[in-house]
Amino acid sequence: MTIVAGTGDHDDVLHTLPSEFLITLIMLNNCDFRGALACTAGHPSPGRSPTSLPRMPITLDNVAIAVRDLDEAIAFFTDLGLAVLGRDTVRGAWADTAVGLDGNHVAMAMLQTPDGHGRLELFEYIHPDAIETTPTRPNEIGMHRVAFSVDDLDAALEIAARHGCHPLRGVANYQDVYRLTYVRGPSGIIVMLAEELAQD
Repeated sequence: MTIVAGTGDHDDVLHTLPSEFLITLIMLNNCDFRGALACTAGHPSPGRSPTSLPRMPITLDNVAIAVRDLDEAIAFFTDLGLAVLGRDTVRGAWADTAVGLDGNHVAMAMLQTPDGHGRLELFEYIHPDAIETTPTRPNEIGMHRVAFSVDDLDAALEIAARHGCHPLRGVANYQDVYRLTYVRGPSGIIVMLAEELAQD
């Protein structure tokens, strides 16, 4: 993995980013990093005019992940500290239309982080049959991983290990700002765990 630092006119932007956004930026593997910083600074990316980007109210509600075993996935994430907001089964014509599958029928659970800002939807397919895939690799196109900030990375890794989930390689130290790692979670989900280090 290559860690890219801000250069030139965007150095001041990098140093003023909230820690939650910084941790995402430093983990990007394949992106236009300068373009991302430019957008953060309020400047359009090259080739785009400000008027070509209509603004609308939008929030990120949740990230949904299909799992092999719903109870196993819930146990993993609740042990890490998330809370279950509710469980249900979903089916019907509206679900077929929204999802694009005939006879769509799933068991699902909505989980939330303790601060209330992050929600994770887990669902297990009842119909049609779930399709097994090889575990996602970090450099594959598509859904990459779900990331959590934790107060104690070692304690989080001990919890993950009790579920048979371990780092893909090891624990990295990013410039004495974060300790972080990718863990292979239940159903092959890649879970990033990161601990912000105290600064003197």
